[in-house]
Order: sequence, then C-alpha cells, then structure tokens
Amino acid sequence: MEPPCGSVNTEQGWYVSAQQPEEAAAEESSPLLSNELHRQGSPGVSFGFSVFNLMNAIMGSGILGLAFVMANTGILGFSFLLLIVALLASYSVHLLLSMCVQTAVTSYEDLGLFAFGLPGKVVVAGTIIIQNIGAMSSYLLIIRTELPAAFSEFLAGDYSGSWYLNGQTLLTIICIAIVFPLALLPKIGFLGYTSSLSFFFMVFFALVVIIKKWFIPCPLPLNFTEEYFQISNATDDCKPKLFHFSKESAYAIPTMAFSFLCHTSILPIYCELQSPSKKRMQNVTNTAIALSFLIYFISALFGYLTFYDKVESELLQGYSKYLPHDLIVMTVKLCILFAVLLTVPLIHFPARKALMMVFFSNFPFSWIRHCLVTLALNIIIVLLAIYVPDIRNVFGVVGSSTSTCLIFVFPGLFYLKLSREDFLSQKKLG
Repeated sequence: MEPPCGSVNTEQGWYVSAQQPEEAAAEESSPLLSNELHRQGSPGVSFGFSVFNLMNAIMGSGILGLAFVMANTGILGFSFLLLIVALLASYSVHLLLSMCVQTAVTSYEDLGLFAFGLPGKVVVAGTIIIQNIGAMSSYLLIIRTELPAAFSEFLAGDYSGSWYLNGQTLLTIICIAIVFPLALLPKIGFLGYTSSLSFFFMVFFALVVIIKKWFIPCPLPLNFTEEYFQISNATDDCKPKLFHFSKESAYAIPTMAFSFLCHTSILPIYCELQSPSKKRMQNVTNTAIALSFLIYFISALFGYLTFYDKVESELLQGYSKYLPHDLIVMTVKLCILFAVLLTVPLIHFPARKALMMVFFSNFPFSWIRHCLVTLALNIIIVLLAIYVPDIRNVFGVVGSSTSTCLIFVFPGLFYLKLSREDFLSQKKLG
C-alpha cells in the first residue's frame, strides 16, 4: 500500500481522530495530516507547489479539445457550460474536504468505504482506476500522434521511416525514460517542480494561440502558400456563433468534466500540504481551478476564432496543417507535448493508490510491489495509446462515465450519507 496519510480502519468500524467530528468541522483543522507530516519529518508542500500540482492534475490534453467544443456549442454556450462545470468541480471538492474533516478519512476510496462499506470502496477505486487510465492514455495518444510530426518539422530533408519519426517507438522510449521513473516517486509532492514547469508551458501555449490567430486567414486556405486556394468565399465561415448545437455538442459536458477532473489528486495533495486545513486546501483548489478556467477559456476562444467551424478535435492538428514550418508553433508544440507528458506521472499516483487499496490494503508498503504495479499500469496505458484511433473517443467515454461520477455523483452521495445535518438543510439540498 502507498505510505499512509492518516490512521483509519473503517472496515472494523472505527476511525482515529484527535477531535470529535463536530469540533473538527468547526475548526476546519486536520490533526491527522499534521501528525503524519510531523512523523515523517516533513514540513509539507508549500501552497504554491500544491497549486501547481493541482493545476497539472487539472490541465492536460483537455486544453487541446475545448476549441472543438466551443465550435459546437457557440461562444456564450461554451462560456456558460465551462463556468458551471468549474463551479461544480470546486463545490464537489468542498464536499469531499468536509467529509474528510468530519470522518478523519484521508482518501477518496476510504470515503466510499466509510459511506457504503466495502462495495463503496471497490466502486470508487474502480472508477478512479478507469478514469486515470483513460486520462493517461489520452495524454500518451497525443504524444504518439503529435511528437513525430513536431520532430519532422524541424528536419529539412525527407527522413520518413526513421525510428525517431515513428510514434510507437518514441512513445515507448519516453515512457521508459521519463514517465516510469517519475511515476515511481513515492510522494506526489515531489512532482511540484515538474508541475510548475508544466504550468508555464500551458501559459505559453495560450499566448501563442492568441498571437497566431492573426497569422491564419479566413476563409481558411487549402494550402498555406504564396497563393491562397480558398475553401469558401462565404463570409458566414468567418462569423463566430454565440450559440450552436449539433450532434458533436454531445461531447461538450463530458470533455469539460474530463478537463476539470482533479478529484482523485485532491486528497493526496491535501495529505502533503504544508499546515493542512480544509480552508487552506479549498483555497488551493479555488486558485487552481480559477487559473485553469482562465487558460482554458482563452485558448479555446482564440483557437475557435482562428479556425471557426474547421477546428480540429485536437487543436494542434490545425496549426500543423496551416502553419507547418512556423518556428513558434513548432516550439509551442514541443512545450505542450512536454506539459502533457509531465501530467501522466501525477495522475499515475492516484491510479496506483486505488489499485493498492483494493488488492493490497492489508499488506505493508513494498518497493517490489510498488514497482510492479507501476510497470503494469505503464504497459496498459501505452497499449491503449497505440490502439485508440481518436482522442474524442477517450474524452467521450471517460468523460461521460467516470469523470462525471467523480465530480458530480460521489461527493454528493457521500455528503448525503455521512453528514449529520437535516436532510432538508441548505447544504444537503445543494
């Protein structure tokens, strides 16, 4: 099992807390977390690094799919839906943290166990495993499809057939050399430096999307050469839509839910937070979600205003088509691919923890078991990344099932089950 964050054994019907639930909720303190950090001789992870880690858990391949969502919902429709999902994500984190303070439970899986017994724990852990495997495979799918194209744009001659332009080969090498070693780290706080680097790459990506909006003409050309071959001269092609609905609009909520899902990383980050408290962790969450919302909205808006209805389901593909040898675009591609890559080890942590809690909860921590489970997860996500044909399949399936459960369903169910408030109270109605 992962190194524990708190002392809890709800299977035997007891939990350890330095305070009664009501007192803990009133003071919003987390003595278990503080005691654990003190026992480990660690001051905890700073507020800033915790924000970076949470943003890295939130932001990944979702940023590349939101412009496509805006094209199929309209600017105002997209803005309203994105804001609603962001607020609901923040509120559901509030519910999770409230339950942690009241029960002294410090993992999502144990909240399921405390609320609904062993079946609840298994369902939550299974959902976390499926969601995080889907997320990691979507990130690696982007690496497989985009990295060879990014490398080829830096090469002057024809190097087709070379091993370093083969997506499967590059993906395997990267997973062995980067993802697997970082995923082996025993604590999520160790990834704070890579998460801060990933955040700045995402900001750079948003800035380039804004700038390059003025470099691609509308209507879009078939070939971006000295002579433009227009697809259409209709001015309607270059008018943004405030509201729009089509069969592709069905991807909107699942993709947004997928893009804001950080709930499996909330409690591991909370465990390692410096001076942990419910209020402090909620501030970390609100800051991370607000910054992610801003970057998401800016990149989606200017990506949509660049390609309009011709926006690809994965935004980088449009720039590859119309600005194939632009140095800034080539650089930002590598940056965003590296940022996406650095997200994989972060969300590897809760997936591995869920597996450990289901199958090895009664065993002490073992480095051999830790390495073998990490290796097995890496093999699974690499195979999925090689054989899944379209990123929309991952967003649609994972976002509409496991992501919505982890954001919308489980936190509310746990609160209704565990909170001692009257059922018609304001919080329970919420």
